[in-house]
Amino acid sequence: MKAIVALVLLVLVVVIYGFQRTPPTPKSSPFSEQRAEADLRTIVGFGPRPTGSEALAKARNYIVAELSKAGLKPELDEFDARTPRGFRHMVNIRAVRPGGRPTTIAVTGHYDTKVFDRFSFTGANDGGSSAAWLLEFARATAGLKLQNTLEFVFFDGEEAVVEWTDDDSVYGSRHDVDRRYRDRKLNDLKALILVDMIGDKSLNIRKEAQSTSWLKNLIWDTARSMGYSKEFPDEQIEVSDDHVPYLRAAIPAADLIDFEYPCWHEACDTLDKVSANSLKIVGDVVYSSLPEIDRRVSQSASR
Repeated sequence: MKAIVALVLLVLVVVIYGFQRTPPTPKSSPFSEQRAEADLRTIVGFGPRPTGSEALAKARNYIVAELSKAGLKPELDEFDARTPRGFRHMVNIRAVRPGGRPTTIAVTGHYDTKVFDRFSFTGANDGGSSAAWLLEFARATAGLKLQNTLEFVFFDGEEAVVEWTDDDSVYGSRHDVDRRYRDRKLNDLKALILVDMIGDKSLNIRKEAQSTSWLKNLIWDTARSMGYSKEFPDEQIEVSDDHVPYLRAAIPAADLIDFEYPCWHEACDTLDKVSANSLKIVGDVVYSSLPEIDRRVSQSASR
């Protein structure tokens, strides 16, 4: 009888302890919420930034200057894309942190905004958040030691010129895949992370259904371990985005996108709807995921 009582008490202690445990303490990273917010305000301050605009050129010059200040050597990858309204000159921005291997992990996002005739669209979240986030993430990784090369790509031409179709969208990422293929470097790219619309104050990044399972699951597991299950729920959503051209080229890719943003492609996509803390959360999660991604990529490359 005493043994049974003791066992019951032990079970109660375990249950009570389980309920009283504090949630996981979020880890941090060198990603600066303050710098990301300053970058976002500067980029959005240039105004609407559709492909080919003077405002986008100003944003590009700012990004290039800041990457250079961070000790990187940004490159402009210029190309002319056929659109429903004729050829448009577009410019991707690339920067590289060399690793011990030529095999590459890319972290990417678009920096252009959609053009609308009926209102002025500044794209604080859609175009602004990804550009500001990627710029600060490039800075934050300065001390991160990886076996593989880390590459940052800012895509031009993510937005449709007229209406979203396979041919009128993701011009920058489609060009990047083609360029890597022509340069015989496509096979060096072993994993790609895309961020898009990750500045929503009510951050809710669901698993993108097409994204490569091992890569997205790794990122979501990291988020959960850091206490961000609410911001990274397990529910799925399917989105066509800049990661799709890489998936079609058999490159592992994961899209981190909050597609429940109520001001998507609306005039209300302004700075007051965006949270620098959301940028920080995504920055911490991706930063904390990179060492394990690096390990898996290295293992795969060694086979």
